[in-house]
Amino acid sequence: QVQLVEPGGGLAQAGGPLRLSCAASASFFSIAAMGWYRQAPGKQRELVATFTSDGSTNSPDSVKGRFTISRDNAKNTVYLQVNSLTPEDTAVYYCHARSFWRDDYWGQGTQVTVSS
Repeated sequence: QVQLVEPGGGLAQAGGPLRLSCAASASFFSIAAMGWYRQAPGKQRELVATFTSDGSTNSPDSVKGRFTISRDNAKNTVYLQVNSLTPEDTAVYYCHARSFWRDDYWGQGTQVTVSS
């Protein structure tokens, strides 16, 4: 069982930056992939950025250049840095982890609201 804790989020200004963090209760050695999804009102949950099992990163073209995922192995924590925020980035952001046994774990979600 992996627990994911996501402090942060809240209200942000358009054009500004935002940093989210997600701490896992398990070591990264037991986690195959870990990253971020988001769900805007009335839309499906979508991938934002993730570390894959080989340590590389994956993100959709729509966010490349503005979204950066990073991690601190010593703290079992991944970060999402978002620059040049737009109101369209308003969503609930979810941390996700997948074990090597293909079990999926989700954080409780953190609301990000971008004001123009």
